[in-house]
Amino acid sequence: MSEQILTMNKSLVDSNGRPIIIPTVNEVEAEDIPIEERGLQLPEPKGYRILCAIPEAAETYESGLVKAGSVRSIEEHSTVVLFVVKVGDLAYKDETRFPTGPWCKEGDFVLTRAYAGTRFKIHGREFRIINDDTVEGVVEDPRGYTRA
Repeated sequence: MSEQILTMNKSLVDSNGRPIIIPTVNEVEAEDIPIEERGLQLPEPKGYRILCAIPEAAETYESGLVKAGSVRSIEEHSTVVLFVVKVGDLAYKDETRFPTGPWCKEGDFVLTRAYAGTRFKIHGREFRIINDDTVEGVVEDPRGYTRA
C-alpha cells in the first residue's frame, strides 16, 4: 500500500505524486445499484460483534388503525428484538465468558436493550452491530414483544 501525503492545497497524493480520489458517499444513488447486488453491501462484523437487522414495525395497530410513519420509526429505533444476520469471527470464542457456548446464531431473533449497538441504514433498511454479550435472550416468535 502506498503512503499518503497531504499537499499544500489539502489534496491527497500517493508517494509517487498521483492524486488519491476519495469518492463521496452520495456519488452513487441506491436505485443505480441492481437489487441483486444490494445484499452484498452488508458489512462483515469483526471480532466479537454481531450484525443484526431491525424487524419492520407493523403498519397498523391491533384495532386496524394505521400507524403514523413517525410512530413506526420510533418503534423500530427503540425495538428490543433484533434478527441476527452475521456473527463475527471472535464472537463467543472466549470460553471463560461463554462456558456453555454461543448465546445465539445466525437466523435467531434476540432480545437486547433498546438502542443497543451501532445503528446504520443501508438503502433505507436499519441495521445494528452489537457486542456478543449484549444478547440477553433468544426468542422463538418475536411477534408481540415491545419495549416496556
